[in-house]
Amino acid sequence: MREQAKVLIVEDDTEIARVICDYLRKQGYVVTWASTGKEGWEDFHHDTFDMILVDLMLPEMDGFTLCKTIRLESDVPLLIVSARHEDESKVLVLGLGADDYITKPFSLEELSARINSHLRRFRRYQGKLNNDRVLEFEHNLKIDFSKQTVYLDNKPLLLTAKEQALLFLLAKNPERTFSKTELYEHVWQQDDVDGNNTVTVHIKSLRSKLNDQSRKARFIQTVWGIGYRFIGVPV
Repeated sequence: MREQAKVLIVEDDTEIARVICDYLRKQGYVVTWASTGKEGWEDFHHDTFDMILVDLMLPEMDGFTLCKTIRLESDVPLLIVSARHEDESKVLVLGLGADDYITKPFSLEELSARINSHLRRFRRYQGKLNNDRVLEFEHNLKIDFSKQTVYLDNKPLLLTAKEQALLFLLAKNPERTFSKTELYEHVWQQDDVDGNNTVTVHIKSLRSKLNDQSRKARFIQTVWGIGYRFIGVPV
């Protein structure tokens, strides 16, 4: 972890927030606490954070809405911290763009380990993208963002504009699960009731060109009930 990583905690339970804040500060983080969703949204716009922890049941703006609105503007790692154990909440918020979900009660050591893991992954990929704009993966996949070119087995891969945009978006956000609706809004820049079907068709075509079987995915993995994520292993 880089020293002085900045973490925003959006939690309405004062005691839980105090315990988390005190622990993370002792771990070397710079911590900002917001007690409502609206306050968290304002803090997000007033500063730059390396990690954001969000409770779901927040006053003024709930965690689902906050997660979705932040994700539309930033790729910062989002970790949901909630007492809600039902799968429906987990599926919904992960589909809205959250990176991880931890249920209360939890150990502070586990929370710290998850934060460190997401920070390392996010910064590793951000560093690669910022340095050379070229990523290479196992199974001979190479993505050159600056030249807008994709290579498979050292040969240029002929992709449509939408297929390439989908691949670039997924590859730039490794391990993040995108819902079909989110992919459609990002790539097609519009809302459409048939958007999910459009994404499904394009992902199927993209996988075919990548020789990527859905049951033995090497690059694009289906997250059942949510959407897709990129799992290519960098080399």
